[in-house]
Amino acid sequence: MTIKTILNRLALAIGIAGFAVSAGASAAGKAPIRIGGLATLEGAFAVDGKDAMRGIEMAIEEFGGEIDGHPIKLVKASSDASPNSAVDAARKLIEQEDVDILVGPLSGSEGLAVKDYAKKHPGKTFLNGSSAAQDTTLRDPARNFYRFSTDGAQWMAGLGDYVYKQKGYRKVAVVSEDYSFPYTQVFGFAYEFCRNGGEISHKYWVPIGNKDYSAVITRLPEDIDAIYVMLGGSDAVNFLTQYRQYGGSKPMIGSSVTVDQTVLSSKGPFKQYVLGTASAGPIADSWDNPEWASFVKRYQKAYPDGFPSPSLFAETYYVNAKAALLALRQVGGDLSDGQKQLQKTLDSLSFQTPTGHVALDENREGISNNFVTVVAKKPNGDLYNKVVAVKKDVDQTLGMKRDAFLELGKVGRNSPTCEDLRNVGK
Repeated sequence: MTIKTILNRLALAIGIAGFAVSAGASAAGKAPIRIGGLATLEGAFAVDGKDAMRGIEMAIEEFGGEIDGHPIKLVKASSDASPNSAVDAARKLIEQEDVDILVGPLSGSEGLAVKDYAKKHPGKTFLNGSSAAQDTTLRDPARNFYRFSTDGAQWMAGLGDYVYKQKGYRKVAVVSEDYSFPYTQVFGFAYEFCRNGGEISHKYWVPIGNKDYSAVITRLPEDIDAIYVMLGGSDAVNFLTQYRQYGGSKPMIGSSVTVDQTVLSSKGPFKQYVLGTASAGPIADSWDNPEWASFVKRYQKAYPDGFPSPSLFAETYYVNAKAALLALRQVGGDLSDGQKQLQKTLDSLSFQTPTGHVALDENREGISNNFVTVVAKKPNGDLYNKVVAVKKDVDQTLGMKRDAFLELGKVGRNSPTCEDLRNVGK
C-alpha cells in the first residue's frame, strides 16, 4: 500500500468519523442522526459489500457529515447474503444500535426479509441498498421501505432486444444462482428475449458460494447461441475461470452483476473471453454524462485502491443514502412523530443521480434509466462496460399496465415461461 493511499484513506476516515465531532460542536448540541449501513461484508459477495459501504460514505461526505446541524453517524453491520443474517443485522442496527434510518441490504432475498422486518418498526425508515428482488416492493410492500435503485427486472431493460436483434441470438441456456434476485433478472431478460421469439432451452440453478461448476459446464448443450450467466462476486469469477479451463467458447450474455467492476477487475484467464459480452444494468462505466464523470472522479480520489470505476453496489447504495439525506435536509432533520414527515417527504422525492433522474411509483419503487452495454478494453488493459443503448425512465412493470403485469405471477425458477411472456396481453 502506497503512502498516498494510506493518507487518502486516513483523510476519508477522519472526515467521516469526525463529522459527528465537528458538526456537533457547531450545532449547539443537536442530536446526531444515526444511519445504519447493512451490506455483505462476508461470504461470496464480500467484495460487493465493501464497495457498497463506500457508496454510503460518499453520500455522507457530500453533505458535509451533517444535516441542519445534526451530525450524521454511520453505524455498519454485516450479513452474508442469507435472509436470516440480514434480519439479524437489521435487528442489531434498529434495536441495539438504535439507528434512525437503515440503508441496505445488498442481496435479493435479504431485501425480502428486511422488508418484512421493516413492517414491525413503522417508526423507523428503511431504504434499500442494492437488493433487487422484484417482490420487495411489487407485492405486499412495507410502507416505510423505499427503493430508489430499481429492481433486477428493470436492470435488464433493453438487453433481450439487443441480443436478439443486434447479436442474432435465438437460443440460450441460463446458468444462475438460485434465489429471488436471479429469478428477477432472468425474468427481466426473458421478458424481451422471448417476446421477440427467442428460446431459453435449459436453466441450471446453483447455490450462492458454489465452488465447482464442472457438473453444469459439462451439461451445457451444444446447439445454443449463447449462455445467459446470472452469477455475481466470486461465483462469477469461479464459473468464468472454470468455463475457460474446460475450453468453453459459447458467447456469454451477462446479468447486471456478472460483468460489473467487482468481476471485471478480478484476475483470471477469462479476461479475453468476456470482451464483447452484452449486459445491462443501472450503471455504465463509459456513460458520457457530467454527473457520472464527477461521481467517478470523487470515487477514484476517495478510494485509490478501489475499482477503476464505481461498481453497481457503490452507486445504488449511494443513491439510496443520498435520498435519505435529501429528505432529511428538507425536513430539517426532524424525526419526530414516528418519522412521518420524513417518510412523507420521501414519498414524493425525485432528484438527479449520477445516472439520471429518479422518482418513485406508488409502491415506493424507483423509476430511472437503464443501460445496455458491452465489455470493452481501455488502452491500459482495464475492462469496462461500454454503453450501446440507454432505456429512459424504466418502471417496475416494464411499460405494461400493472394489473396485466401482476397476472404474470411471481417470478421463480420456471415462471413465467417464454410461452407465458409471448401470450401476455393477447
